[in-house]
Amino acid sequence: MNINAIDLNLFLVFDAVIEEGSTTRAASRLHVTQSAVSNALARLRQTVGDPLFVRSGRGLAPTPRAEELRLPVREALGRLSHALGERFDPRTTARTFTLACADHHQAADVPRLAKAFGRAMPAACLRVVSVDYLLSSDGLATGTVDAALAPTGSDHGPGLHAAPLFEEAAVVVVRKGHPTVGATVSVARLNALGHIDVHLALGEPGQVNRAVRRSLDELGLRRRTAMIVPSFTTAAMTAAATDYVAWLPDHAAQLYTRILPLRSVRVRLPALEVGCVLLWHDRTHDDPGARCFRDLVIESLRSTRRRSAASPRARRRAS
Repeated sequence: MNINAIDLNLFLVFDAVIEEGSTTRAASRLHVTQSAVSNALARLRQTVGDPLFVRSGRGLAPTPRAEELRLPVREALGRLSHALGERFDPRTTARTFTLACADHHQAADVPRLAKAFGRAMPAACLRVVSVDYLLSSDGLATGTVDAALAPTGSDHGPGLHAAPLFEEAAVVVVRKGHPTVGATVSVARLNALGHIDVHLALGEPGQVNRAVRRSLDELGLRRRTAMIVPSFTTAAMTAAATDYVAWLPDHAAQLYTRILPLRSVRVRLPALEVGCVLLWHDRTHDDPGARCFRDLVIESLRSTRRRSAASPRARRRAS
């Protein structure tokens, strides 16, 4: 392969297609026609000697060779942009920024983030993906995910940066009208009830889940797991329809107790704190656009927690 004969614009098209999974969306992102994207891909296929993308459903799936090229191409384009002093303008950028997070963040945090994102980057696209997608694609390292919300204490891995966002209590919720649980519940009563456990990461208990279980064991709470579900939303909806109890992060409990026939109960145990951090990879650490996006996420979530801590409910809980 003669690198001097390669048009670098072909790699801009490649990067857009592998991120968007569609020539139509890539064309919209690059502000060119779909035929221009298809022609560029045809030229790059001939140069590389590989089909690069194949049809999969309504989109395009990368070949193994394309997956090998994904990260080197993204890094090379980022370095070139940085070297040329390309300026990032949040008001005009049409980039897609991807955040990975669990379902309770999607329900309780993403709507507020979306409002701030729309004001700061009116022409950009906010893409939200699941924890399963993040883990199965190794999204931070491969470049398909710009940032992720993760529990404090989880395994961050090599090449990752973390910014602490907030800490909050884990809250026990039961259905309204529960026959045996009042406003306060003892350890003995909790031990007698069925608990809904949440396994967010690929159907398995994560590091934080195991740490919480150890902490509760040390406090004398022996949870009898009656159900295992893949999301906090499922746990909340199931608790609202049964006599099982669920443990939810406080900000999620506040949301679900407003929209479901659920109520939180006081537990005769020391408060169990759960923290949250924002993760990103070395690959995007110095990228102006990614940095702007991270700052937006951090400010949005931290300011939300500041407002929550100042609420009358929070003051009553602290008193």
